[in-house]
Amino acid sequence: MTSASAAGPFDLVIRGGRVVDPESRRDEVCDLAVTNGRIAAIGAVMGEAAREIDARGLVVAPGFVDLHAHGQTVAADRMQAFDGVTTTLELEAGVLPVALWYENQAKNGRVLNYGTAANWAFARIAAMIGVEPEADLGFMGRHSNDKRWIDNVATDAEMGEILRRLRQGLDEGGIGIGILNAYAPGAGVKEMSSVCSLAADYAVPTYTHVAYASNIDPKSSIEAYTRLVGYAGSTGAHMHICHFNSTSLQDVERAAALIRKAQELGLKITVEAYPYGTGSTVLGATFFADPGFTERTGGPYESIEMVDTGRTFHNRDELLAAQAQDPGSLVLWHFLDVEANPRHRDLLDVSVLYPGGAIASDAMPWTNPDGSVYDGEDWPLPEGTSSHPRSSGTFTRFLRQYVRERAMLPLIDGLAKCTLIPAEILAESTPAMRAKGRLAVGADADIVVFDYDTLTDRAEFKAMNRASAGMRHVIVNGEAVITDGDLVRAARPGRPVRRPVKAA
Repeated sequence: MTSASAAGPFDLVIRGGRVVDPESRRDEVCDLAVTNGRIAAIGAVMGEAAREIDARGLVVAPGFVDLHAHGQTVAADRMQAFDGVTTTLELEAGVLPVALWYENQAKNGRVLNYGTAANWAFARIAAMIGVEPEADLGFMGRHSNDKRWIDNVATDAEMGEILRRLRQGLDEGGIGIGILNAYAPGAGVKEMSSVCSLAADYAVPTYTHVAYASNIDPKSSIEAYTRLVGYAGSTGAHMHICHFNSTSLQDVERAAALIRKAQELGLKITVEAYPYGTGSTVLGATFFADPGFTERTGGPYESIEMVDTGRTFHNRDELLAAQAQDPGSLVLWHFLDVEANPRHRDLLDVSVLYPGGAIASDAMPWTNPDGSVYDGEDWPLPEGTSSHPRSSGTFTRFLRQYVRERAMLPLIDGLAKCTLIPAEILAESTPAMRAKGRLAVGADADIVVFDYDTLTDRAEFKAMNRASAGMRHVIVNGEAVITDGDLVRAARPGRPVRRPVKAA
Protein backbone atom coordinates (compact mmCIF):
# COMPACT_ATOMS: atom_id res chain seq x y z
CA MET A 1 0.00 0.00 0.00
CA THR A 2 1.98 2.97 -1.24
CA SER A 3 1.05 6.42 -2.45
CA ALA A 4 2.74 8.29 -5.25
CA SER A 5 5.59 10.46 -4.03
CA ALA A 6 5.31 14.19 -4.51
CA ALA A 7 8.29 15.98 -5.97
CA GLY A 8 10.80 17.28 -3.45
CA PRO A 9 12.51 19.02 -1.89
CA PHE A 10 10.63 18.45 1.35
CA ASP A 11 10.88 20.05 4.76
CA LEU A 12 11.14 16.66 6.45
CA VAL A 13 11.37 13.03 5.43
CA ILE A 14 10.87 10.23 7.95
CA ARG A 15 12.62 7.23 6.45
CA GLY A 16 12.18 3.51 6.89
CA GLY A 17 9.70 3.47 9.77
CA ARG A 18 6.74 1.17 10.32
CA VAL A 19 3.99 3.54 9.18
CA VAL A 20 0.69 2.68 10.88
CA ASP A 21 -2.47 4.57 9.90
CA PRO A 22 -5.79 3.41 11.36
CA GLU A 23 -7.90 5.19 8.72
CA SER A 24 -6.38 3.51 5.63
CA ARG A 25 -5.32 0.40 7.60
CA ARG A 26 -1.80 0.95 6.28
CA ASP A 27 0.82 -0.95 8.28
CA GLU A 28 4.04 -1.14 6.30
CA VAL A 29 7.66 -0.05 6.31
CA CYS A 30 8.01 3.02 4.12
CA ASP A 31 8.86 6.73 4.07
CA LEU A 32 6.77 9.79 4.88
CA ALA A 33 7.43 13.35 3.68
CA VAL A 34 6.26 16.66 5.14
CA THR A 35 6.02 20.10 3.50
CA ASN A 36 4.48 23.30 4.87
CA GLY A 37 3.06 21.57 7.93
CA ARG A 38 1.23 18.87 6.00
CA ILE A 39 1.97 15.33 4.88
CA ALA A 40 3.17 15.52 1.27
CA ALA A 41 3.91 11.90 0.42
CA ILE A 42 3.84 8.38 1.85
CA GLY A 43 5.69 5.49 0.24
CA ALA A 44 9.07 5.42 -1.47
CA VAL A 45 10.08 9.07 -1.12
CA MET A 46 12.98 9.92 -3.40
CA GLY A 47 13.19 13.70 -3.00
CA GLU A 48 15.66 15.57 -0.82
CA ALA A 49 14.69 17.14 2.49
CA ALA A 50 15.89 19.90 4.77
CA ARG A 51 15.80 17.35 7.61
CA GLU A 52 15.61 13.58 7.77
CA ILE A 53 14.65 11.18 10.57
CA ASP A 54 15.96 7.63 10.50
CA ALA A 55 12.91 5.70 11.75
CA ARG A 56 14.18 2.19 11.12
CA GLY A 57 12.84 -0.10 13.86
CA LEU A 58 10.39 2.57 15.03
CA VAL A 59 6.63 3.07 14.62
CA VAL A 60 5.40 6.14 12.75
CA ALA A 61 1.80 7.02 13.67
CA PRO A 62 -0.61 9.95 13.78
CA GLY A 63 -0.20 12.22 16.77
CA PHE A 64 -2.62 11.39 19.58
CA VAL A 65 -5.76 13.47 20.09
CA ASP A 66 -6.82 14.04 23.72
CA LEU A 67 -10.45 15.11 24.02
CA HIS A 68 -10.28 15.69 27.76
CA ALA A 69 -7.31 17.66 29.12
CA HIS A 70 -7.61 20.33 31.81
CA GLY A 71 -3.93 21.36 31.99
CA GLN A 72 -3.82 23.75 29.01
CA THR A 73 -0.40 25.28 29.79
CA VAL A 74 3.06 24.95 28.28
CA ALA A 75 4.07 22.69 31.19
CA ALA A 76 1.07 20.42 30.61
CA ASP A 77 1.72 20.39 26.85
CA ARG A 78 5.30 19.29 27.31
CA MET A 79 4.37 16.44 29.61
CA GLN A 80 1.65 15.29 27.21
CA ALA A 81 4.03 15.48 24.24
CA PHE A 82 6.10 12.71 25.83
CA ASP A 83 2.83 10.76 26.04
CA GLY A 84 2.42 11.16 22.25
CA VAL A 85 -0.28 13.83 22.35
CA THR A 86 -0.21 16.48 19.62
CA THR A 87 -3.74 17.91 20.10
CA THR A 88 -5.03 18.56 23.63
CA LEU A 89 -8.61 19.76 24.09
CA GLU A 90 -10.55 21.11 27.09
CA LEU A 91 -14.00 19.71 26.32
CA GLU A 92 -15.60 18.14 29.42
CA ALA A 93 -15.53 21.50 31.20
CA GLY A 94 -14.56 24.13 28.65
CA VAL A 95 -14.41 27.82 29.50
CA LEU A 96 -16.18 31.13 29.05
CA PRO A 97 -15.55 33.58 27.51
CA VAL A 98 -14.38 31.38 24.64
CA ALA A 99 -12.90 34.16 22.50
CA LEU A 100 -10.79 35.50 25.37
CA TRP A 101 -9.45 32.01 26.13
CA TYR A 102 -8.29 31.53 22.54
CA GLU A 103 -6.71 35.00 22.56
CA ASN A 104 -4.82 34.17 25.75
CA GLN A 105 -3.51 30.88 24.38
CA ALA A 106 -2.28 32.51 21.17
CA LYS A 107 -0.58 35.26 23.18
CA ASN A 108 1.18 32.82 25.50
CA GLY A 109 2.13 30.33 22.76
CA ARG A 110 1.40 26.61 22.97
CA VAL A 111 3.44 23.49 22.26
CA LEU A 112 0.43 21.39 21.21
CA ASN A 113 -2.72 22.11 19.25
CA TYR A 114 -5.43 23.33 21.62
CA GLY A 115 -9.15 24.02 21.79
CA THR A 116 -12.11 24.39 24.13
CA ALA A 117 -15.83 23.89 24.51
CA ALA A 118 -18.24 26.42 26.00
CA ASN A 119 -18.64 25.76 29.74
CA TRP A 120 -22.21 25.22 30.95
CA ALA A 121 -21.21 25.49 34.63
CA PHE A 122 -19.58 28.89 34.00
CA ALA A 123 -22.78 30.06 32.31
CA ARG A 124 -24.76 28.83 35.33
CA ILE A 125 -22.51 30.70 37.77
CA ALA A 126 -22.87 33.89 35.76
CA ALA A 127 -26.65 33.59 35.44
CA MET A 128 -27.39 32.51 39.02
CA ILE A 129 -24.93 34.47 41.18
CA GLY A 130 -24.10 37.37 38.87
CA VAL A 131 -20.33 36.84 38.58
CA GLU A 132 -18.68 37.35 35.20
CA PRO A 133 -16.71 34.26 34.12
CA GLU A 134 -12.92 34.30 33.92
CA ALA A 135 -11.37 32.35 31.07
CA ASP A 136 -9.65 29.65 33.14
CA LEU A 137 -10.88 26.47 34.78
CA GLY A 138 -10.05 27.69 38.28
CA PHE A 139 -13.02 30.06 38.07
CA MET A 140 -15.41 27.25 38.98
CA GLY A 141 -13.32 26.12 41.94
CA ARG A 142 -13.20 29.68 43.27
CA HIS A 143 -17.00 29.70 43.43
CA SER A 144 -17.61 26.14 44.58
CA ASN A 145 -18.72 27.28 48.05
CA ASP A 146 -21.71 29.16 46.63
CA LYS A 147 -24.53 26.63 46.68
CA ARG A 148 -26.95 28.79 44.69
CA TRP A 149 -25.59 27.73 41.30
CA ILE A 150 -24.90 24.19 42.54
CA ASP A 151 -28.19 23.27 44.23
CA ASN A 152 -30.87 25.58 42.86
CA VAL A 153 -33.17 24.92 39.93
CA ALA A 154 -32.77 27.70 37.37
CA THR A 155 -35.67 30.07 36.88
CA ASP A 156 -36.94 30.71 33.36
CA ALA A 157 -34.98 33.97 33.27
CA GLU A 158 -31.81 32.28 34.52
CA MET A 159 -32.21 29.47 31.99
CA GLY A 160 -32.52 32.04 29.24
CA GLU A 161 -29.28 33.68 30.37
CA ILE A 162 -27.48 30.32 30.57
CA LEU A 163 -28.48 29.55 26.99
CA ARG A 164 -27.52 33.04 25.81
CA ARG A 165 -24.02 32.70 27.21
CA LEU A 166 -23.58 29.22 25.75
CA ARG A 167 -24.80 30.46 22.38
CA GLN A 168 -22.22 33.25 22.54
CA GLY A 169 -19.49 30.73 23.36
CA LEU A 170 -20.45 28.63 20.35
CA ASP A 171 -20.57 31.70 18.11
CA GLU A 172 -17.03 32.50 19.27
CA GLY A 173 -15.83 29.14 17.97
CA GLY A 174 -16.33 26.84 20.95
CA ILE A 175 -16.21 23.19 19.82
CA GLY A 176 -19.31 22.03 21.66
CA ILE A 177 -20.75 22.39 25.16
CA GLY A 178 -19.06 21.01 28.27
CA ILE A 179 -21.65 19.78 30.77
CA LEU A 180 -20.32 19.14 34.28
CA ASN A 181 -23.73 17.87 35.38
CA ALA A 182 -22.46 16.14 38.54
CA TYR A 183 -21.08 19.43 39.88
CA ALA A 184 -24.46 21.16 39.80
CA PRO A 185 -27.02 18.54 40.88
CA GLY A 186 -29.70 21.20 41.18
CA ALA A 187 -29.94 21.44 37.40
CA GLY A 188 -33.19 19.92 36.27
CA VAL A 189 -34.08 17.87 33.24
CA LYS A 190 -35.81 20.88 31.63
CA GLU A 191 -32.56 22.83 31.76
CA MET A 192 -30.44 19.93 30.55
CA SER A 193 -32.78 19.18 27.67
CA SER A 194 -32.69 22.84 26.61
CA VAL A 195 -28.88 22.84 26.66
CA CYS A 196 -28.82 19.65 24.59
CA SER A 197 -31.32 21.11 22.11
CA LEU A 198 -29.02 24.11 21.73
CA ALA A 199 -26.14 21.76 20.94
CA ALA A 200 -28.29 19.94 18.40
CA ASP A 201 -29.24 23.26 16.77
CA TYR A 202 -25.54 24.06 16.35
CA ALA A 203 -24.73 20.45 15.35
CA VAL A 204 -22.01 20.25 18.01
CA PRO A 205 -21.44 17.57 20.67
CA THR A 206 -22.02 17.90 24.37
CA TYR A 207 -19.25 16.49 26.56
CA THR A 208 -20.94 15.25 29.69
CA HIS A 209 -19.83 14.35 33.19
CA VAL A 210 -23.08 12.54 33.98
CA ALA A 211 -25.24 13.60 36.90
CA TYR A 212 -24.49 10.72 39.27
CA ALA A 213 -21.73 8.24 40.10
CA SER A 214 -23.29 5.63 42.36
CA ASN A 215 -23.79 1.89 42.53
CA ILE A 216 -27.28 2.15 44.07
CA ASP A 217 -30.61 3.77 43.26
CA PRO A 218 -31.95 6.38 43.42
CA LYS A 219 -29.53 8.68 41.63
CA SER A 220 -27.37 5.82 40.41
CA SER A 221 -24.94 5.83 37.51
CA ILE A 222 -27.48 3.76 35.59
CA GLU A 223 -30.11 6.45 36.14
CA ALA A 224 -27.63 9.05 34.90
CA TYR A 225 -26.82 7.10 31.74
CA THR A 226 -30.47 6.40 31.06
CA ARG A 227 -31.09 10.15 31.31
CA LEU A 228 -28.25 10.82 28.89
CA VAL A 229 -29.72 8.34 26.41
CA GLY A 230 -33.02 10.18 26.78
CA TYR A 231 -31.41 13.53 25.99
CA ALA A 232 -29.85 12.07 22.84
CA GLY A 233 -33.14 10.60 21.71
CA SER A 234 -35.42 13.52 22.58
CA THR A 235 -33.19 16.38 21.36
CA GLY A 236 -31.06 14.78 18.64
CA ALA A 237 -27.89 15.98 20.36
CA HIS A 238 -24.58 14.18 20.05
CA MET A 239 -23.92 13.14 23.66
CA HIS A 240 -20.28 12.35 24.39
CA ILE A 241 -19.67 10.53 27.67
CA CYS A 242 -16.59 11.67 29.57
CA HIS A 243 -14.50 9.21 31.63
CA PHE A 244 -16.88 6.28 31.21
CA ASN A 245 -14.83 4.40 33.82
CA SER A 246 -15.05 6.75 36.79
CA THR A 247 -18.74 7.61 36.47
CA SER A 248 -19.87 4.01 35.92
CA LEU A 249 -17.98 2.68 38.96
CA GLN A 250 -18.88 -0.98 39.54
CA ASP A 251 -21.95 -0.87 37.30
CA VAL A 252 -19.97 -0.33 34.10
CA GLU A 253 -21.12 -3.59 32.50
CA ARG A 254 -24.79 -2.57 32.73
CA ALA A 255 -23.96 0.97 31.64
CA ALA A 256 -22.06 -0.34 28.62
CA ALA A 257 -24.99 -2.55 27.63
CA LEU A 258 -27.37 0.43 27.75
CA ILE A 259 -25.08 2.65 25.69
CA ARG A 260 -24.46 -0.09 23.15
CA LYS A 261 -28.20 -0.61 22.64
CA ALA A 262 -28.76 3.14 22.27
CA GLN A 263 -26.01 3.29 19.64
CA GLU A 264 -27.55 0.34 17.79
CA LEU A 265 -30.81 2.30 17.68
CA GLY A 266 -28.99 5.12 15.91
CA LEU A 267 -28.52 7.63 18.74
CA LYS A 268 -25.44 9.86 18.62
CA ILE A 269 -23.57 8.71 21.71
CA THR A 270 -19.80 8.34 22.00
CA VAL A 271 -17.56 7.43 24.92
CA GLU A 272 -14.05 7.89 26.29
CA ALA A 273 -12.10 6.36 29.18
CA TYR A 274 -8.66 6.39 30.77
CA PRO A 275 -6.69 3.33 31.94
CA TYR A 276 -6.61 4.11 35.67
CA GLY A 277 -8.82 3.17 38.60
CA THR A 278 -8.18 6.52 40.24
CA GLY A 279 -9.87 9.76 39.30
CA SER A 280 -9.07 13.37 40.15
CA THR A 281 -11.22 16.41 40.81
CA VAL A 282 -11.57 19.27 43.28
CA LEU A 283 -12.13 18.68 46.98
CA GLY A 284 -15.35 20.69 46.86
CA ALA A 285 -17.07 18.30 44.42
CA THR A 286 -20.65 17.98 45.66
CA PHE A 287 -20.82 14.19 45.40
CA PHE A 288 -18.12 13.74 48.07
CA ALA A 289 -20.39 15.46 50.60
CA ASP A 290 -23.31 13.09 49.96
CA PRO A 291 -24.17 11.49 53.35
CA GLY A 292 -24.36 8.14 51.56
CA PHE A 293 -21.00 8.51 49.77
CA THR A 294 -19.43 5.29 51.05
CA GLU A 295 -22.52 3.16 50.44
CA ARG A 296 -23.19 4.67 47.04
CA THR A 297 -19.65 4.38 45.67
CA GLY A 298 -18.49 1.21 47.42
CA GLY A 299 -15.39 2.91 48.81
CA PRO A 300 -14.38 4.54 52.12
CA TYR A 301 -13.57 8.19 52.78
CA GLU A 302 -9.92 7.09 52.81
CA SER A 303 -10.27 6.68 49.03
CA ILE A 304 -10.16 10.50 48.76
CA GLU A 305 -6.57 11.80 48.88
CA MET A 306 -5.40 15.41 48.67
CA VAL A 307 -2.82 15.90 45.93
CA ASP A 308 -0.70 18.55 47.67
CA THR A 309 -0.41 16.90 51.12
CA GLY A 310 -1.34 13.23 50.63
CA ARG A 311 -3.93 13.59 53.38
CA THR A 312 -6.86 11.17 53.37
CA PHE A 313 -10.11 11.39 55.31
CA HIS A 314 -11.63 9.12 57.91
CA ASN A 315 -15.23 10.37 58.02
CA ARG A 316 -17.68 12.83 56.53
CA ASP A 317 -17.09 15.49 59.19
CA GLU A 318 -13.39 15.68 58.34
CA LEU A 319 -14.22 15.94 54.66
CA LEU A 320 -16.82 18.68 55.12
CA ALA A 321 -14.42 20.73 57.25
CA ALA A 322 -11.74 20.48 54.57
CA GLN A 323 -14.23 21.38 51.83
CA ALA A 324 -15.22 24.52 53.71
CA GLN A 325 -11.58 25.54 54.10
CA ASP A 326 -10.25 24.93 50.59
CA PRO A 327 -12.82 23.57 48.10
CA GLY A 328 -10.62 24.20 45.06
CA SER A 329 -7.78 21.87 46.13
CA LEU A 330 -7.12 18.92 43.83
CA VAL A 331 -7.80 15.43 45.16
CA LEU A 332 -7.34 11.87 43.94
CA TRP A 333 -10.28 9.47 44.19
CA HIS A 334 -9.29 5.79 44.23
CA PHE A 335 -12.59 4.31 43.03
CA LEU A 336 -11.20 0.96 41.75
CA ASP A 337 -8.25 -1.04 43.08
CA VAL A 338 -7.04 -2.41 39.75
CA GLU A 339 -3.66 -3.52 41.08
CA ALA A 340 -4.96 -5.87 43.80
CA ASN A 341 -8.51 -6.73 42.72
CA PRO A 342 -8.89 -8.75 39.48
CA ARG A 343 -12.61 -7.99 39.38
CA HIS A 344 -11.89 -4.27 39.45
CA ARG A 345 -9.42 -4.69 36.58
CA ASP A 346 -12.12 -6.47 34.57
CA LEU A 347 -14.50 -3.56 35.19
CA LEU A 348 -11.90 -1.04 34.04
CA ASP A 349 -11.34 -3.11 30.90
CA VAL A 350 -15.02 -2.76 29.95
CA SER A 351 -14.74 1.01 29.71
CA VAL A 352 -11.24 1.20 28.24
CA LEU A 353 -11.93 -1.41 25.55
CA TYR A 354 -15.47 -0.26 24.73
CA PRO A 355 -15.84 -0.70 20.94
CA GLY A 356 -15.45 2.62 19.15
CA GLY A 357 -14.51 4.38 22.38
CA ALA A 358 -11.66 6.87 22.61
CA ILE A 359 -8.81 7.03 25.07
CA ALA A 360 -8.78 10.42 26.83
CA SER A 361 -6.68 11.45 29.79
CA ASP A 362 -8.72 13.85 31.93
CA ALA A 363 -5.27 15.35 32.56
CA MET A 364 -5.32 17.76 35.49
CA PRO A 365 -3.40 21.02 35.92
CA TRP A 366 0.09 20.80 37.42
CA THR A 367 0.25 22.28 40.90
CA ASN A 368 3.00 23.55 43.17
CA PRO A 369 3.57 22.04 46.64
CA ASP A 370 1.36 24.80 48.10
CA GLY A 371 -1.55 23.78 45.85
CA SER A 372 -1.33 26.72 43.43
CA VAL A 373 -1.29 26.03 39.70
CA TYR A 374 2.18 25.77 38.19
CA ASP A 375 2.36 27.86 35.02
CA GLY A 376 6.13 28.17 34.63
CA GLU A 377 8.32 26.78 31.85
CA ASP A 378 11.02 24.86 33.73
CA TRP A 379 11.92 21.45 32.34
CA PRO A 380 11.93 18.92 33.84
CA LEU A 381 9.02 20.10 35.97
CA PRO A 382 10.20 21.32 39.38
CA GLU A 383 10.50 18.87 42.25
CA GLY A 384 7.20 18.60 44.11
CA THR A 385 4.90 19.59 41.25
CA SER A 386 2.00 17.17 41.12
CA SER A 387 -1.17 16.38 39.22
CA HIS A 388 -2.23 12.79 38.45
CA PRO A 389 -0.21 10.08 36.67
CA ARG A 390 -2.75 10.24 33.84
CA SER A 391 -1.51 13.79 33.11
CA SER A 392 1.81 12.18 32.18
CA GLY A 393 1.14 8.69 30.94
CA THR A 394 -2.41 7.89 29.80
CA PHE A 395 -1.69 6.95 26.18
CA THR A 396 1.63 5.22 26.71
CA ARG A 397 0.11 3.27 29.61
CA PHE A 398 -2.81 2.17 27.42
CA LEU A 399 -0.55 1.04 24.58
CA ARG A 400 1.88 -0.69 26.94
CA GLN A 401 -0.73 -2.55 28.98
CA TYR A 402 -3.55 -3.25 26.56
CA VAL A 403 -1.65 -3.64 23.28
CA ARG A 404 1.90 -4.82 24.01
CA GLU A 405 1.69 -6.68 27.33
CA ARG A 406 -1.87 -8.04 27.45
CA ALA A 407 -2.46 -8.23 23.67
CA MET A 408 -6.08 -7.13 24.04
CA LEU A 409 -5.89 -5.21 20.76
CA PRO A 410 -3.59 -5.20 17.71
CA LEU A 411 -1.43 -2.10 17.46
CA ILE A 412 -3.42 -0.52 14.63
CA ASP A 413 -6.66 -0.76 16.63
CA GLY A 414 -5.03 0.49 19.80
CA LEU A 415 -3.70 3.48 17.88
CA ALA A 416 -7.17 4.12 16.46
CA LYS A 417 -8.49 4.72 19.98
CA CYS A 418 -5.78 7.37 20.45
CA THR A 419 -5.99 9.04 17.03
CA LEU A 420 -8.72 8.41 14.46
CA ILE A 421 -11.62 7.72 16.84
CA PRO A 422 -11.29 10.95 18.85
CA ALA A 423 -10.73 12.94 15.65
CA GLU A 424 -13.88 11.45 14.10
CA ILE A 425 -15.95 12.27 17.19
CA LEU A 426 -15.30 15.94 16.35
CA ALA A 427 -15.04 15.78 12.56
CA GLU A 428 -18.68 16.58 11.75
CA SER A 429 -18.77 19.77 13.82
CA THR A 430 -15.14 20.97 13.69
CA PRO A 431 -13.57 21.06 10.22
CA ALA A 432 -10.01 21.35 11.59
CA MET A 433 -10.27 17.82 13.02
CA ARG A 434 -10.80 16.25 9.60
CA ALA A 435 -7.08 16.64 8.92
CA LYS A 436 -5.96 15.14 12.23
CA GLY A 437 -5.70 11.64 13.63
CA ARG A 438 -4.56 10.06 10.38
CA LEU A 439 -1.51 9.70 8.14
CA ALA A 440 -2.65 10.72 4.67
CA VAL A 441 -1.42 13.04 1.97
CA GLY A 442 -2.79 16.49 2.81
CA ALA A 443 -3.37 15.72 6.49
CA ASP A 444 -1.78 17.88 9.17
CA ALA A 445 1.76 16.81 9.97
CA ASP A 446 1.02 15.85 13.58
CA ILE A 447 3.17 12.73 13.84
CA VAL A 448 4.73 10.54 16.52
CA VAL A 449 7.73 8.25 16.04
CA PHE A 450 8.18 5.81 18.91
CA ASP A 451 9.98 2.68 20.03
CA TYR A 452 7.18 0.16 20.50
CA ASP A 453 9.32 -2.18 22.61
CA THR A 454 10.26 0.45 25.20
CA LEU A 455 7.16 2.67 25.13
CA THR A 456 5.91 3.08 28.70
CA ASP A 457 4.41 5.40 31.25
CA ARG A 458 6.71 6.26 34.17
CA ALA A 459 4.47 8.40 36.40
CA GLU A 460 3.33 6.98 39.73
CA PHE A 461 1.17 8.39 42.51
CA LYS A 462 4.31 9.08 44.53
CA ALA A 463 6.09 10.60 41.51
CA MET A 464 3.49 12.04 39.15
CA ASN A 465 5.78 14.31 37.14
CA ARG A 466 7.85 11.61 35.46
CA ALA A 467 7.56 11.93 31.69
CA SER A 468 6.75 8.83 29.67
CA ALA A 469 9.51 7.03 27.75
CA GLY A 470 9.73 5.74 24.20
CA MET A 471 8.65 8.77 22.15
CA ARG A 472 11.69 9.43 19.96
CA HIS A 473 10.20 12.19 17.81
CA VAL A 474 6.99 14.20 18.15
CA ILE A 475 6.03 16.52 15.30
CA VAL A 476 3.28 19.18 15.57
CA ASN A 477 2.24 20.95 12.36
CA GLY A 478 5.52 19.84 10.80
CA GLU A 479 7.71 21.20 13.61
CA ALA A 480 9.61 19.06 16.11
CA VAL A 481 8.70 19.35 19.77
CA ILE A 482 10.66 16.20 20.73
CA THR A 483 13.81 15.20 18.83
CA ASP A 484 15.78 12.03 19.59
CA GLY A 485 13.84 11.72 22.84
CA ASP A 486 14.68 15.24 24.04
CA LEU A 487 12.37 18.21 24.43
CA VAL A 488 12.80 21.11 22.01
CA ARG A 489 12.35 23.82 24.61
CA ALA A 490 11.72 26.75 22.27
CA ALA A 491 9.11 24.96 20.13
CA ARG A 492 5.65 26.57 20.11
CA PRO A 493 3.97 25.17 16.97
CA GLY A 494 0.54 24.57 18.54
CA ARG A 495 -2.41 26.00 16.66
CA PRO A 496 -6.02 26.53 17.70
CA VAL A 497 -8.67 23.92 16.99
CA ARG A 498 -11.78 26.05 16.69
CA ARG A 499 -15.08 26.11 14.88
CA PRO A 500 -15.70 29.00 12.49
CA VAL A 501 -16.39 32.22 14.40
CA LYS A 502 -19.75 33.85 13.73
CA ALA A 503 -19.48 37.51 12.82
CA ALA A 504 -20.97 39.85 15.44
